Amino acid sequence: MTDKNQDHYWKTLDRDLGRIASFEYATALSARPLVGIGIAFVFIIVAGLASTLFFGGTSTSYVVIAAAAIGAYMAVNIGANDVANNMGPAVGANALTMGGAIAIAAVCETAGALLAGGDVVSTISKGIIDPSSVSDSQIFIWAMMAALISSALWVNMATWVGAPVSTTHSVVGGVMGAGIAAAGFAAVNWPNMGLIAASWIISPLLGGLVAAGFLAFIKYYIIYRDDKIAAARYWVPILVGVMGGVFAMYLSIKGLKKIIKIDLPTALLIGVVAGALIYVIAKPMVKRQSEGLENRNKSLKVLFSIPLVLSAALLSFAHGANDVANAVGPLAAIVHAEEFGEFAGKVNIPIWVMVIGAFGISFGLILFGPKLIKMVGSQITKLNPMRAYCVALSAAITVIIASWLGLPVSSTHIAVGGVFGVGFFREWHEERRARQSSATRDPAARIAPEERRRRKLVRRSHFMTIIAAWIITVPAAALLSGVIFVMLRAAFV
Repeated sequence: MTDKNQDHYWKTLDRDLGRIASFEYATALSARPLVGIGIAFVFIIVAGLASTLFFGGTSTSYVVIAAAAIGAYMAVNIGANDVANNMGPAVGANALTMGGAIAIAAVCETAGALLAGGDVVSTISKGIIDPSSVSDSQIFIWAMMAALISSALWVNMATWVGAPVSTTHSVVGGVMGAGIAAAGFAAVNWPNMGLIAASWIISPLLGGLVAAGFLAFIKYYIIYRDDKIAAARYWVPILVGVMGGVFAMYLSIKGLKKIIKIDLPTALLIGVVAGALIYVIAKPMVKRQSEGLENRNKSLKVLFSIPLVLSAALLSFAHGANDVANAVGPLAAIVHAEEFGEFAGKVNIPIWVMVIGAFGISFGLILFGPKLIKMVGSQITKLNPMRAYCVALSAAITVIIASWLGLPVSSTHIAVGGVFGVGFFREWHEERRARQSSATRDPAARIAPEERRRRKLVRRSHFMTIIAAWIITVPAAALLSGVIFVMLRAAFV
């Protein structure tokens, strides 16, 4: 072979190898989602089979095996969708990496579910359906199975389109739809459904207003001061103390029900004491951390990063303690009905059911969580540690206010509402400053109204997608559940 032919041969070989390498790289990228789906599928199968170890080997335990597998599927979807609301702001503000957020959330969600999760859960999901209206235990089992399947499918669909939705509302819709299909519209507790429908509006509005209020406070009392560092040394320990007190109250009310029952006045006292102690600890730490910082906005972000990480961890713990039990409620109801041959409005949650819920959330978060974390953290509006801190604080405060008022609210709606509140406040504030400055500037340098309208700080496409998903969650899950119940009853009853 001549030198010329050899050069041509090696160039051809290099091109072929390059094509093979590119093909392998493309295959690896396309296979990545399949790996996640495969791991989730294995977990679901293992969860179903493992239920036989705890539920014996009776002829009817196949129902429990199927329910355990579906419950695991639901838990995976909660991890993929719901947990993003707690970690998204911290990741979007660059206070946490994606890997760090996933690790913290997985540990805190699991700990919250197993250490502080409720012993007892309402199988009819917050009294939506009257238990006496479903007279047959087998009908009840298939109704709960339909609710579990429909809510899991709906949350999966919402995650696929990139919309953070309330898993609790999905379960409520599923129970309502199955109850209507089983016993008619009279079985539904419509006043309770009215309160839940009202929470669709109250939750995000209240969360957004509280977050916007804190951001306005930080802007006027820290960011716009001549000596920003001195202002931060005074106010940041107070804000951290407020955060500590609020989260102490939040965990007392929502996260420690399994350990001890605490009423609202006692929780308020705990919050005041905890807030004062945290303020005393934070003051010298903030002073030391602020030494040598330049007098500019970028320096202020450093002082809010650690409180933001802690707030995200605490929100995840409280979410695991509070929401996992709601999600596995239908599974607990099925297990109880199969074991005792009867149904009840409230049942004890077996520890193995909580384990499925806790580990399923961790798997869902690790395998599929980054998509919604990015959506909440960076694709709705731009967040920094101060804005994200306001979102996290508003989530805890809004839940406490709602508990005091007796309103059923969604942590998902509150957290995402807080992100919207921060973004819309920034839009309003920037527009106001632009109008004030344009009045004193050269008319030729003014920004046209059309251009100002184009410079939106909240992405309207995501806003409309999320709002639409919130509105149709309960009716969509209900319709899906009703159809599934009719199919299950036709096939097995």
